[in-house]
Amino acid sequence: MSDADDVRRVALALPEAEEIDSDGFDFRVCGKGFVWSYPERLPGKPRVIRTDVAVLFVGDEAEKQALLLGEPDMFFTTPGYDGLPLVMLRLEKVSPVRLSELITDAWRMRAPDDIEAGLTAGLDNESR
Repeated sequence: MSDADDVRRVALALPEAEEIDSDGFDFRVCGKGFVWSYPERLPGKPRVIRTDVAVLFVGDEAEKQALLLGEPDMFFTTPGYDGLPLVMLRLEKVSPVRLSELITDAWRMRAPDDIEAGLTAGLDNESR
């Protein structure tokens, strides 16, 4: 089980990641979002920021569909996200280890190559 504090801890540990001001959490790398709180929109009601659900950048439609079909208890989407490489993640359903993997993958897809290469080099050195 994970929560918004886990998201914050993982995201801020990544190179060049920054949290921008929001009602929940919102993390960017070089101006590109990679994980943020789900802004739920219900018909006829004001938007509600859900910090129990994270929106993750996943890169492409194939990855999105693989996550949605493979782990429907953990991932979901809404019509407002159709055609976008984003999924919603129920934080209470994900372990801290898996959360770290998912956020790191999202960060890697958004980070410039030189910054991403620095993380990979650091991880390679840690495994030695």
